[in-house]
Amino acid sequence: MNIHLHIERLILDGLPVEAGLGAQLQAAFEAELVRLLADGGLSRELARGGAVPSVRAGAISLVAEGQPVPLGNQIARAVYGGIGIGATQR
Repeated sequence: MNIHLHIERLILDGLPVEAGLGAQLQAAFEAELVRLLADGGLSRELARGGAVPSVRAGAISLVAEGQPVPLGNQIARAVYGGIGIGATQR
């Protein structure tokens, strides 16, 4: 399965990440989300295709405050919780 993910703009208000590290956080987020989608799949509703106006993501705790890669991974896991297999059965 090939997955290509491109997020044009990732806005994360209020997170403790230095301005110059935003691109690194976004790259980590995209890579982790692709990995999760490849391993676990997409919810049935989203796998059918189409657009959704919003996705309810899970909570994150800022364990790695200010570090872009761990924070990007945490955010990806929270988003995957809203779009992955089992997401709509809650």
